[in-house]
Amino acid sequence: MNVTLQNLTKRFPARGKKGEDVVAVNAANIEIKDGELLGLLGPSGCGKSTVLNLICGLLAPSEGQILFGEDDVTELPPERRGIGLVFQNYALYPHLTVLQNILFPLENLKGEAKLTKEEMRERATRIAALVQIDGLMDRRPSELSGGQQQRVAIARALVKMPRVLLLDEPLSNLDARLRLQTREEIRRIQQETGITTIFVTHDQEEAMSISDRIVVMKSGVIQQIGQPQAIYDDPCNLFVAKFLGTPPINVFRGEVRENCLYIGEAAVLHLKDTPDRAVYVGIRPEGFVPDEAGALVCRQKGVEIMGRDVSVVATHEALEAPALRAIVSSDQKLSRKAEAVAFSLKPHKVFLFDRESEERVPFAVKEG
Repeated sequence: MNVTLQNLTKRFPARGKKGEDVVAVNAANIEIKDGELLGLLGPSGCGKSTVLNLICGLLAPSEGQILFGEDDVTELPPERRGIGLVFQNYALYPHLTVLQNILFPLENLKGEAKLTKEEMRERATRIAALVQIDGLMDRRPSELSGGQQQRVAIARALVKMPRVLLLDEPLSNLDARLRLQTREEIRRIQQETGITTIFVTHDQEEAMSISDRIVVMKSGVIQQIGQPQAIYDDPCNLFVAKFLGTPPINVFRGEVRENCLYIGEAAVLHLKDTPDRAVYVGIRPEGFVPDEAGALVCRQKGVEIMGRDVSVVATHEALEAPALRAIVSSDQKLSRKAEAVAFSLKPHKVFLFDRESEERVPFAVKEG
């Protein structure tokens, strides 16, 4: 099922006479492909859960349209949209067993959609096997782990055979190891069912690991849409560059002068046909190469041996953060006692952003 959002906007009215309306979602345009897992990614308050609530019908849009395939569902009530929704807190009925929780949506079907008891039980058993909880059907939620409760919630959403599956921060209540395991399970289930799925999260690692595409949002506005690796390699602005990546991108204050990129007084790259301007210089952790002749000299704070890689922690007067982190190969022989470390840079891991607008500044490196 294709899902299309056209100029979708949600305003909440101001409180008080002098207040202004709050625009939670501002003219969002997204086309979600049939069978795609789309991640809505952004910090708390960016509008991603509001988008989800608009899609499922819990909120009415101020402007715009929502299409499921060719059907305009903008005015349809939630129960007629054919959606399955998994909440952040699971929202299981504590007095019901796993089987009864899964059956609950089916027992409320009416008219032509109504099923016999045998049909309901057969469907619930099949979905429970899909999410690997078929051995827990007689237990109550209090007898389950967090990961098992999450699977019950997913089974309850899937048993209705929804056209669209919506997941609102489904992993936020799980510990780190269980989050990893459960996100792999969500991806497996989504691929096996082929249901168009929208996954809301503030965790960029979660979004990048399981999404076919991601939508990065800030203050109700879509910043960039694309495949996770493509956005990581080609961010459109400083916010997107900083939001994606672990460890995060390192940001320096810099300048372009006479086709040279300067960080502090060091000319770190020679450019072609790039106008002079003040810029932020974003360098991915893997973009540093330890080099005794390197132009970027930093004060070394520590070297962390991680087996395959080495993490160099250092500082620089032009750095926006308290310290930078460079990830280099363990083949590089670095002294933990050194007071300074010099780097050359991998140009394709360096990004320039205008100092005022924070929009991406294109550049090309001069050969030789």
